[in-house]
Amino acid sequence: MIILGLETTCDETGIALHDAAAGLLAHRLFSQVKLHAEYGGVVPELASRDHIRRILPLVEQTLAEAELQPCDIDGVAYARGPGLAGALLAGAAVAKGLAWALDRPVLGVHHMEAHLLAPMLEADPPAFPFLALLVSGGHTLLVEVAGVGRYHVLGESLDDAAGEAFDKTAKLLGLPYPGGPALEKLAAVGEPGRWVFPRPMVDRPGLDFSFSGLKTAVVNAVHNTTLDEAARAAIARAFQDAVVDTFAIKVKRALVQTGLKRLVVAGGVGANTVLRERLQAVAGAAGGRAYYPRLAFCTDNGAMIAYAGQQRLSMGEQDVGEVEVRPRWPLGELAAPLANAGLGPV
Repeated sequence: MIILGLETTCDETGIALHDAAAGLLAHRLFSQVKLHAEYGGVVPELASRDHIRRILPLVEQTLAEAELQPCDIDGVAYARGPGLAGALLAGAAVAKGLAWALDRPVLGVHHMEAHLLAPMLEADPPAFPFLALLVSGGHTLLVEVAGVGRYHVLGESLDDAAGEAFDKTAKLLGLPYPGGPALEKLAAVGEPGRWVFPRPMVDRPGLDFSFSGLKTAVVNAVHNTTLDEAARAAIARAFQDAVVDTFAIKVKRALVQTGLKRLVVAGGVGANTVLRERLQAVAGAAGGRAYYPRLAFCTDNGAMIAYAGQQRLSMGEQDVGEVEVRPRWPLGELAAPLANAGLGPV
């Protein structure tokens, strides 16, 4: 069963072909970073237009890399949401059109479920059940995962997502877009301890997050100091330390609460090297281990969409009716595949 996956939730056009037996056959990604860099963030209208321009050539290139023809595709999966409405519609319209032309089933999948399942694309994937930390520009979630579609959200950000806080802090420090990688590089040479920012909500029970207060602390530090290179690096270091400490404390608490030993870390912020090392240590201290997708699959990509779509299409799920996207779509509303009753991937 060969599934074509289309990812267009934000500013990256991702295309992939995944085979149930052979695994990932080919994938292509076009990033709009240069397009949006001059604006300091994603411009939704520009993102939508660029998806329309890029998506079909990328499909053709991906098929050529896999030495396949369109008729070899058994189904089409696309990101239905959450994400930017116009960008989602671009991918959904192409997916529906291809599926109609090929007379194949089509399914819109949840973007965050795809991130959550991305480590399944690796050679040593985690077994169910596991704890998942999903950290991206738009989402911060701690999820207990029993199988495909069997998700219990344990905690989430009550305001800014971690990735958003990274980008806003980077912008305050005069770093280029996207801010996360640039901030990590600057933090690596920052003086530890020159600033100490709050670890939000770690002094109260529960597993929710909040990053708005941390962002405010960074704003105050920037406005109350001479922002030379050493100060910028020290602030970056203090911010990153605060985020990593917060995640480490909450993940440790969640592992104890659930009794789980396997930890999955996914989403763009999961590419942060310091965070990866710290959470691997936390999981190891709990007698388990952490699993990560490869760096290329931490950010948005078509491979995770193809894989998530394959799990559900193979169990008989498919779209019926008109093109529909969900810019806002809580993960907790996602149901288990009916044919599988939530027992995990086939």
